[in-house]
Amino acid sequence: MSEDCSHSCESCDKDCEDRTAESLLVQPHVGSRIGKVIGVVSGKGGVGKSLITSLLAVMTRRAGYRVAVMDADITGPSIPRAFGLHERASGVEGGIFPVESKTGIEIMSLNLLVDHETDPVVWRGPLIAGMVKQFWTDVIWGDVDYMFIDMPPGTGDVPLTVFQSIPVDGVVIVASPQELVGMIVEKAVNMASMMHIPVLGLVENMSYVVCSDCGKKNYVFGESHADEIASKHGIATVAKLPIDPGLASACDSGTIETFDGNWLDGLLKSIVK
Repeated sequence: MSEDCSHSCESCDKDCEDRTAESLLVQPHVGSRIGKVIGVVSGKGGVGKSLITSLLAVMTRRAGYRVAVMDADITGPSIPRAFGLHERASGVEGGIFPVESKTGIEIMSLNLLVDHETDPVVWRGPLIAGMVKQFWTDVIWGDVDYMFIDMPPGTGDVPLTVFQSIPVDGVVIVASPQELVGMIVEKAVNMASMMHIPVLGLVENMSYVVCSDCGKKNYVFGESHADEIASKHGIATVAKLPIDPGLASACDSGTIETFDGNWLDGLLKSIVK
């Protein structure tokens, strides 16, 4: 530790032995009482991370818990659309209120703050990361049992900001079958390990297609490698979702809260304890 250390790691770029990720944690809004925080991550985009976030939030709400979703994918927010939310979030001098879904899930996303949903976010990394932190510090979440954070893909500014600023209890990694034979999932696992955050489960999305005539599972992208990848990294829970037009339709129409499926039941048990 330097002799002139101010003991404020948040404004310091020194890599000293006393610097820890915990020292960067920030407090949520005084009007928020948040229980467990779960991050949903992926190594690359387009694998259905927002879909899994939405499904887990809906299932947790159905189990009787108070649930919130923070859409940290600032440049590609899709959570409001999945829940059919188009109104703007409101606020008072002391903070911003999340928008409530039809079943009572509290949601905050940049798309709930801009004038037009299609307005692009042309921001640099630090500004995007700062906005995510404000979703934690400035939003009046109220009483929440489980918060799910829909992360942007990769291991850049925003995931690092979330892991260092917010007390994340665990992460769920989402991947497609093609990713599971490469190094992308391993990068996400290694980042979680570096931040000392447990991986609660691995979700292989678009794992197979069910034949409408005979019910047979057809692995159109090749046989699944999810179980062996999970075993390699000590991940206890694996979930496999089919390619289901009904899920895509539910997201596009804003009716994700009406979905029916048990693919994530095992994963939910590892989260809700």
